[in-house]
Amino acid sequence: MGKVEDERAFFSEGWIEPPKAALKKAAAAEETPHYHGHRDRLRERFATGGPDALPDYELLELLLFRLIPRVDTKPIAKALIARFGSLAEVLGAPPSLLEEVKGIGPTVAVDLKVIAATAQRMARGEVRGREVLSNWTQLLDYCRSAMAFETREQFRILFLDKKNGLIADEVQQTGTVDHTPVYPREVVKRALELSASAVILVHNHPSGDPTPSRADIEMTKQIIDTAKPLGIAVHDHIIIGRKGNASMKGLLLI
Repeated sequence: MGKVEDERAFFSEGWIEPPKAALKKAAAAEETPHYHGHRDRLRERFATGGPDALPDYELLELLLFRLIPRVDTKPIAKALIARFGSLAEVLGAPPSLLEEVKGIGPTVAVDLKVIAATAQRMARGEVRGREVLSNWTQLLDYCRSAMAFETREQFRILFLDKKNGLIADEVQQTGTVDHTPVYPREVVKRALELSASAVILVHNHPSGDPTPSRADIEMTKQIIDTAKPLGIAVHDHIIIGRKGNASMKGLLLI
């Protein structure tokens, strides 16, 4: 028994209690999720390199950090990109489809749509009140953010004043996945109500292919014929799709 008691005494006397600060640090390390360091590194890369330094899924991660604070959002961001194809398509997706991705509930789906709406407002602010024809790239960016990922066709009209400044931007009709009813007289009537001197017609193709159809071309010519006698010019008809956009004027179709 003497030997056992000596060993107990040795270990008892040799034990040095760690400082309380070290114990707290060790406990905090065990409680801190592994992805916190990743979040800090990602924020630093964004701060130093800007948005172009990050691929779509990492930008989406940055958004999800705030929306889902206590979860590793990297797998969720990758799943969203895999499902919809790009960050723009994620933000353009309807909430019902977003919620089909594991980790996305109703609240987060709505938050993503709020972010999308904010981006659209910013893009619209770039063209409102400016000479639209000299800011064509900004105009296309706005139309694309507003319409490219809609699941149904929308017919939008940009009403312009004598200096080609944007007076109003209105969605006149919303149709099905491949058709929107458009009435030339209604287009011209609204232009007269707003005292517009010109219009730019815009609609989307949910199929993704922006190639104008025969019906698109015929409808555009009807609007031109109706508007011209009243002194209203149709500058262009732009078709927006996920794969790009097409200008009827650029294609010499009008």
